[in-house]
Amino acid sequence: MSRLDVTEKIIATKVAKGIKWADVAKKVGQSKEWTTAACLGQMTLTAEQATVLAKIFGLSAEEKKWLMVVPYKGSLPTAVPTDPLIYRFYELISVYGTTFKELIHEEFGDGIMSAIDFKMDMQREANPNGDRVAITMSGKFLPYKTY
Repeated sequence: MSRLDVTEKIIATKVAKGIKWADVAKKVGQSKEWTTAACLGQMTLTAEQATVLAKIFGLSAEEKKWLMVVPYKGSLPTAVPTDPLIYRFYELISVYGTTFKELIHEEFGDGIMSAIDFKMDMQREANPNGDRVAITMSGKFLPYKTY
């Protein structure tokens, strides 16, 4: 058994039972964004959080333990994503990555935006020309240090 096996079971159970990520998040006590990432194998859960997920998704004691193991993060199956939705994010970074970099460096100096001290919010934005996806990402600025 592996973390991937547990992730696949979670997804299969979600589909079979018609479970919504937002509902899972409320029970776990975290954001829908973080909870979804955790269910997809990208975050480490506490024992309490893992117990909640085990109940929701019918996980065994062994499967529950995998939820508390530090995962291998960034587990896309290919270097360049082939899924059309994920590819658009790759495309967005390809087109606007240098702009993000320039503007962050101009505003903050030489450093990076943390993906560890990070939060994200994804909302549906009603629009008469077609609903929009609104994603807000907020990461702590970490300056490079001299030594």
